[in-house]
Amino acid sequence: MEWMIGFAPFVMVIGIVWIVQRGKLEEKKIIATAEASSEKAAQYASSVTELEDRIRVLERIVTDKGYDVAAQIEALRDQRRVDEAGAGVPLDTKQRGAS
Repeated sequence: MEWMIGFAPFVMVIGIVWIVQRGKLEEKKIIATAEASSEKAAQYASSVTELEDRIRVLERIVTDKGYDVAAQIEALRDQRRVDEAGAGVPLDTKQRGAS
């Protein structure tokens, strides 16, 4: 039993060192988590800014040109159908077979 009394201070020192080291490790974990969170927040802020810019452009398109955007899209589709069918008059005066 006497050997336990002499051994107690060493056990206490080891316990105190372990507690201090554990606290430092926890502090490092908290700092790393905070840094990762701030990086993610910056990325989200950047993507939100990009989306806001896109929305502004879309709003400008709709308000500046009115609601004829659908008609313009349909006109482009009609033009594509004409081009694919080979209909219409070619702009060059050469014959198609001659090269």
